[in-house]
Amino acid sequence: MTERIITAQTVSLDVDAGADPAAVITALSDALGAAGRTTDPADLARAALEREAKSATGLPGGIAIPHARTASVTAAGLAMARLSRKVDFGAPDGPADLVFLIAAPEGGAAEHMKLLSSLARALVRPEFVAALREAETAERVIELVTEATDPGASKKTTPDKAPDEALQKTPEKTPARAPEESPTPTVSEEAPEEATRPRLLAITACPTGIAHTYMAADALKYAAERAGVELAVETQGSSATTPFDPAQIDAADAIIFATDIGVKDRGRFHGKPVISSGVKRAINEPDAMIAEAVAAARNPNAARVVEGGGEVSGVDAPATAGGTGTGLAARTRQALMTGVSYMIPFVAAGGLLIALGFLLAGYEIANTTLDAGGSLDDAAYIALNNSLWDLPSGGLLQYLGAVSFAIGSGVMGLAVPVLAGYISFAIADRPGIAPGFVAGIVSLAVGASFIGALIGGLIAGAVCLWISRLPVPQWSRGLMPVVVIPLFGSIVVGGLLYMVLGKPLAWLTEQMNSGLESMSGGSAIVLGIVLGLMMCFDLGGPVNKTAYLFATAGIADAATAGPAQFQIMAAVMCAGMVPPLALALATVLRPGLFTEPERENGKAAWLLGASFISEGAIPFAAVDPFRVIPSMMAGGALSGALIMAFGVELRAPHGGIFVFFAMNNWVLFLVALAAGTLLSAIVVIAAKQFGRTRELTRADVQALAV
Repeated sequence: MTERIITAQTVSLDVDAGADPAAVITALSDALGAAGRTTDPADLARAALEREAKSATGLPGGIAIPHARTASVTAAGLAMARLSRKVDFGAPDGPADLVFLIAAPEGGAAEHMKLLSSLARALVRPEFVAALREAETAERVIELVTEATDPGASKKTTPDKAPDEALQKTPEKTPARAPEESPTPTVSEEAPEEATRPRLLAITACPTGIAHTYMAADALKYAAERAGVELAVETQGSSATTPFDPAQIDAADAIIFATDIGVKDRGRFHGKPVISSGVKRAINEPDAMIAEAVAAARNPNAARVVEGGGEVSGVDAPATAGGTGTGLAARTRQALMTGVSYMIPFVAAGGLLIALGFLLAGYEIANTTLDAGGSLDDAAYIALNNSLWDLPSGGLLQYLGAVSFAIGSGVMGLAVPVLAGYISFAIADRPGIAPGFVAGIVSLAVGASFIGALIGGLIAGAVCLWISRLPVPQWSRGLMPVVVIPLFGSIVVGGLLYMVLGKPLAWLTEQMNSGLESMSGGSAIVLGIVLGLMMCFDLGGPVNKTAYLFATAGIADAATAGPAQFQIMAAVMCAGMVPPLALALATVLRPGLFTEPERENGKAAWLLGASFISEGAIPFAAVDPFRVIPSMMAGGALSGALIMAFGVELRAPHGGIFVFFAMNNWVLFLVALAAGTLLSAIVVIAAKQFGRTRELTRADVQALAV
């Protein structure tokens, strides 16, 4: 029998665990540590709080299921607290009194994932939740949870079974009839009714694939059972996924996508009516989603899955009050962020290689004044015309620096086409990649740089999506995604950029670059302040990413990048390093103002901040945003302003203190970083004097660990 995931040590009944999710999660993490399920309870609590910051785990009915997967978890475990004082975990109907902390090992076995998902599915059953609230002992809770999570715990079919199991139950056999006897009329009378029942398919998926994926699946199944609708669900989570049989898809009347991430192999559902939403809506409003799917199945004008058309929730479905669609602005931002996420590795690799080339061979390696002439710069000429056995006049370091610079320049040259290509991909899926790359390449050719790539990528995606929706004969559908869409998409976007948009966008790019180059004194400092505020506002969110995009795009085009762009990159990186470093410093200066998990987070934040990972401050901001975030913005603004005032330049888009060799003056960079870090630490300490964050006492922890 599989080892139980819950023990008496991890069950606490009718306890006061604190006033906020951080306190409850900390206590439950410590209980799992006492039970030997994690080697580092603080790390588990930190991981769970980071997950909580991304999406609240409160569920209707007074339940919360914070969860995390981390390397410090040695075996899958579950801690449960029935709270005497309810705590708000972000559920739509109010605070929770039943809290389960699910801990999974990094790379945990499929068996563990099945156990955890079974619990999540059980929590949508009212009778199971009621039994937990009525349980008088920890042993009764363990019995209930074991029955829900151990497939072999009960062999009988009961109302507690999941809907799919109940529906698959084989009816009791009736006495055999003689061959000449015909079936009773009941069967023939029910057959037409069964044939008219809507047949729905659903995909559920959440980022971690542990809990919400399976809870959404069962919530939809229960709702379908109540509505008298046939429903099958494919859960694309951590447990093994069994894809739908093609016959099921062919017979389906409509599809439900309840996902927070992309649907795997969504082209299978091409042409089917569809509704879509985030996974939590399927948990909170399953009956509404089933009703919408039934209506879509009967509506010839309903939104349908488009085979080369991005995510349905962002493209096919119109925005509705029910939340099944996404606005144009949000879809555009998602496409831009997709392009940026694919571009950043190219900028990072190319920028660091160029910086390494400067370190080895000096800044003159970028000159283009060799007597040999041609279109090659010094680095490319040296790299192509020399070798380890025939070194240039500058020796081995010059040769290695030239090779590094030449590789880096080539990689950086791909950044703009990649940006445009994956913006188009986010809108039109794979058929949009080639036209998107064409948009980026033409943007470079006409001088429009990354501005042309942004606009060209959006145009390419929109054109390809439109072409994919044109009615075509059945025989030509196979040619659409591999020939027709890429060809005509490339013609349209390339022609527009060359003949219509190229010169205006090139002029706009030139004016922006000229404006940046002419900035000095007060105007440059103001820009540094703005960038610093943006970097610290949402710690890796859309505003932070917008500032980072502005900086990386400026240095991505080696042909137009100049001192101003490199200063912007330095300001953005310096400001982004401030939040984790400032909070780490604050936990050292005034540890009593922070909870034990926050103090542990502070130790890790030193390295995260030094590496330019702003997300190291998220655990602090998640539990105390109104004091932490403004404090961080103050230091970020100061650092950004000082970087611009000092004229510090940075040629690498990431790395923190590990890319000092890519700066023109790392000492002044450290001065600006230290000033911003100190200011933020002082401000957050002062802010926390006004209503101190409650820290768990040892008695609290022991009470929850009983």
